Amino acid sequence: MMDKIWGQACAELEQSVGPNNYNHWIKPLRLTAIDEGAARFVSPTRFISDWVNRHFAKDIMASLTRNGAVVERLRFDVGAAVARPTAQAAAPAGQPAAAPTTRAPRADLGAPLDPRYTFSNFVVGKPNELAHAAARRVAEGGPVGFNPLFLYGGVGLGKTHLMHAIAHDYQAGHPSAQVLYLSAEQFMYRFVQALRESSIMDFKSMFRNVNMLMVDDVQFIAGKDSTQEEFFHTFNALVDQGKQIVISADRAPAEIKGLEERIKSRLSCGLIVDLHPTTYELRLGILQSKTEVFCAQQPDLEIGAGVLEFLAHRITTNVRVLEGALQRLFAHASLLRREITLEVAQECLADILRTNDRKINIDDIQRKVAEHYNIRLADMMGPKRARNVARPRQIAMYLSKQLTSRSLPEIGRRFGGRDHTTIMHGVRKIEELLVDDNALAEDVAMLKRMLEA
Repeated sequence: MMDKIWGQACAELEQSVGPNNYNHWIKPLRLTAIDEGAARFVSPTRFISDWVNRHFAKDIMASLTRNGAVVERLRFDVGAAVARPTAQAAAPAGQPAAAPTTRAPRADLGAPLDPRYTFSNFVVGKPNELAHAAARRVAEGGPVGFNPLFLYGGVGLGKTHLMHAIAHDYQAGHPSAQVLYLSAEQFMYRFVQALRESSIMDFKSMFRNVNMLMVDDVQFIAGKDSTQEEFFHTFNALVDQGKQIVISADRAPAEIKGLEERIKSRLSCGLIVDLHPTTYELRLGILQSKTEVFCAQQPDLEIGAGVLEFLAHRITTNVRVLEGALQRLFAHASLLRREITLEVAQECLADILRTNDRKINIDDIQRKVAEHYNIRLADMMGPKRARNVARPRQIAMYLSKQLTSRSLPEIGRRFGGRDHTTIMHGVRKIEELLVDDNALAEDVAMLKRMLEA
């Protein structure tokens, strides 16, 4: 009876948490008893049991309860995991069940994939379009033309989202392939554990026999000599076998201090893609996408005009903070049954808005733009209309609108007492040019990064 309940629960869990999470974390478990509201499992390692308890306990308890066993808590014993047949693969009546086989504890090496991080809900804009296209190509499988794919950028720009999306799509198209996704910290921990347990050959075998290796935040192995040595040899072994590698970091390989030159050289042999800071348009697109999901779940929620635009303008540094702010707004509106107006947003998000208040001022912008275009600072406020002066002035106006909370009349006063309509014209002109003028777009993006650094 217990085996039947667990078999049915496993079938549900594979659907709810996804095949990758199920195979890595839940399948290695063996249910041994259900007693007084507690389900007891045998897990191959403490690492797996701890991870399951933190991330999948509620799913497992709910699934067991739906299938007839009231479970309020989970208990784990560490031992050999036994591969059990599910309900569909159970031995026919009257025939002896196959002897259990020990499953290699490969699952404890990697990290689970987040089912929310897929290509379908990744919002593409100019700052991330190349990274998205490269990730799509890797996810298709087959000869790619570049190895590794190296994604880098600041916090909350979508590196991890793209890596999870690659793994999801690749596994969907290649069900028998072995994909290993983990952080650099986990790689280091597994390596140290293998050294301590004298199982380094098992470590090498498991890491070098995957079809795709994905390492997140590789900058964390910088300065760790032994870990870098093993990473270097693992990297070479996989590339020699034609296996794909995907790496992410917070900066380009050449800029990671403490990383061995030979590793920097290997990482630089593939495609290096920078995920640029988000633009206003991309932030607004992300907010609109998230809002559609929220409204589909709670159709009675209302969001006023201008709220999303306000958030996209004010919260610029981190997409995670942006999404968290929207989540808080919808929770606030749902619990208090209030429409989300601009005033409600300002009141509810006061702490986030204060934290994200831009420290950049118009003087900084004018000075930096003047230096970049080699014009006098006085020309920013002066009457000159020559193109080599007027265009940098309009760029400074645009950046002042984007990077400060000053109103158009205030900006106009700082640009020699110009009318707010002149500032508006300058801002719109730059916005139009950015669509088709790649050189200008690169200049503006670079100026933004310099000002926000």
